Amino acid sequence: MDDLSPQSRDLIAVRDSRDRAAFGRLFDHFAPRLKSMMLRGGLRDGSADDVVQDVMLAVWHKAGQFDPHRADAAGWIYGIARNRRIDLARRRPLAQPDDMPEIESMEPDAAQILALQQEVRHLSEALARLPLEQAEALRAAYFDDTPQSRISEATGLPLGTIKSRIRLGLERLRHELRKIAP
Repeated sequence: MDDLSPQSRDLIAVRDSRDRAAFGRLFDHFAPRLKSMMLRGGLRDGSADDVVQDVMLAVWHKAGQFDPHRADAAGWIYGIARNRRIDLARRRPLAQPDDMPEIESMEPDAAQILALQQEVRHLSEALARLPLEQAEALRAAYFDDTPQSRISEATGLPLGTIKSRIRLGLERLRHELRKIAP
């Protein structure tokens, strides 16, 4: 009996002689720890308190089942708490989805099509006003999705030159499109 934890000795006292002082010590020791366990498990404060009360009540009533050779008091009590938490989760009704809103059509409407066509026309006009080498670098990088290193290999130009052309082209394009934008 000397090698048992103080909590196990208190639980044995509750088991063997219904010792209220020993139960009080168990309650004082485990209640805050169990509440923290329940809160970490997703229970809100009120529900966590209810589960702790239920667990400690079960400890009082089931103390006769405690065997210190099979488990320490902490393991035995936490096992009860874990089972209560699982029982609570099983009893809780599954959340039902709210009425699903009707999904709007993914097809663009006439105004969207017209706006997109205007944007494409503005972009094409702005690209046409760029120096040819910048426009070609931008088309390859953004329209054809070609990596800059591949553009460099295909043109035989240094990678830094390709990067500069793309950067300068984007700056000029931004400036051109700002003039057109309403």
